[in-house]
Amino acid sequence: MPKAKQITVWVADRPGVLGAVAAALGEKKVNVQGCVAHVQGDQGAIRLVVDKPAAAKKALAAKGWRTSEEDVVAVTLADKPGTLGAAASRLGNAGINIQYAYVGTAKGARKVTCYLAVSDAAAALKALR
Repeated sequence: MPKAKQITVWVADRPGVLGAVAAALGEKKVNVQGCVAHVQGDQGAIRLVVDKPAAAKKALAAKGWRTSEEDVVAVTLADKPGTLGAAASRLGNAGINIQYAYVGTAKGARKVTCYLAVSDAAAALKALR
């Protein structure tokens, strides 16, 4: 169970920012392996695990975004019912609090499902066709 570097990008809470952040990383050939984005007050926080953290931080700084870096634990779980519960319970039984969690791709995955909370689901579905 390895540690991974997570980069948090602090951004304005407005349409298009996640796309701009992801595009900036893509331009520098940085692959996003895990991502969660949410709002804290009037500020957005995009938490990313990427294949090249140093290149990501440099690309994001060049666009003027403030970043921070944190260690997270990377756990690969079987894709079957109960595995997340078992892992989380083991941590709880050890007295370890989980502050937040999100799922990224396991090495070798060909497709992922990305769940997006949006302001207008019908418009988003239309835009993604």
